[in-house]
Order: sequence, then structure tokens, then C-alpha cells
Amino acid sequence: MKNTYLTSYLPILSILLFSLTFSVYGVGVFETLSKKIGVYAGMSEFLSEMQLKLAILVLLMMVFFMILSALKLIAETINGISMLFFSVDSEGELYNKVRPGSMIYFLGGLVSVLSLQSFKGLIAIFVLTSAVYFFYFVNKISSSLTKVGLLGVVTMQLFSWAALILTIFFVLIKLYNGLMASLPIISEVKL
Repeated sequence: MKNTYLTSYLPILSILLFSLTFSVYGVGVFETLSKKIGVYAGMSEFLSEMQLKLAILVLLMMVFFMILSALKLIAETINGISMLFFSVDSEGELYNKVRPGSMIYFLGGLVSVLSLQSFKGLIAIFVLTSAVYFFYFVNKISSSLTKVGLLGVVTMQLFSWAALILTIFFVLIKLYNGLMASLPIISEVKL
């Protein structure tokens, strides 16, 4: 008998692995940036270099953990709503069919350790892992859905993620433009 809860711990491990790899990269970026602006020397007066790096690592891990946990929550909600609208399964059998897919993110988290020095590599691994999981999800549920239902699930998934990503992108652009507009810029120097 196969235990359905055998892989229930993998999502938290996946989130921790991705959080760790993004945080390790972030520590290097923070260190370089703080040295350029001259803040690093002041911070190192209070903490040793190792303590400072560890403190930054923990803070960044908490931030990435929260972001990735929120993304997982959003993904679970989108999956559930799409299955509610387009599936005839009311017992949750399809949900149990896709549950082992958490192994994909766990393996992606392990592979991300290989790309600690490259932000583009980390993002590429995360996006590729998400794409592989999406195809796994569609493949697992396709046998239990009609063609119209499958098209509805895929369309809802793509539309929901595109809307979320575009909304975040436009909010960041708006914040950036607002910040740039509020900075005092001297166009010419008068003597």
C-alpha cells in the first residue's frame, strides 16, 4: 500500500532550498553593494564579518521564504479554483494524482545549489522547474478532464499567472517612476 502522505514534507524542503540559494547569492550582492556605498565598514564594527554575513543570510532567507510560500499558496489556490470550475472530480482524486509533483520542485531546489553565483541561473532553474511542474500537472489531470475542461484549466493557469506577474511588474515600474520623480535633480548649476 502506497502512503499518500509520503511526500508531504517536500514542499517545505523545496522552499527552504530555493530560499537558501537565492539568499546566498543575495549576501554576495549585499556585501558588494554595501562596500561600494561605504556602509559595510560601519556595520563590521558591530559584528564580525562572519556574523554579519550570517545575519544577512538569515534575513534574506526569511524574505525569500515568505515570497516563495506566498507563491505556493497562490499556486495551490489557482490549481484548486481551476479544478473547481473545469473538473467533474468532487472527491479530490485529481489532487492526489498531482501531489507527488512536489518532487519536481525539490529536485529543482537541489539543482539550484549548482548555480549559487549566477542570478540568471537561479531564475532560469526556478522558471524551468515551474514549467516542468506545469507540464506534469497538465499531463496528470488530462486523462480525467474533457478537452474543453483541460483547455479551461490551462487557460486559467496562464491567465492568472500572467495577470499576477504583469501587475507586480507595473507596480514596480510605477514605484520606480515615482521615486525618480521625487529626487531633486539639478539641471544646471548657477553661480
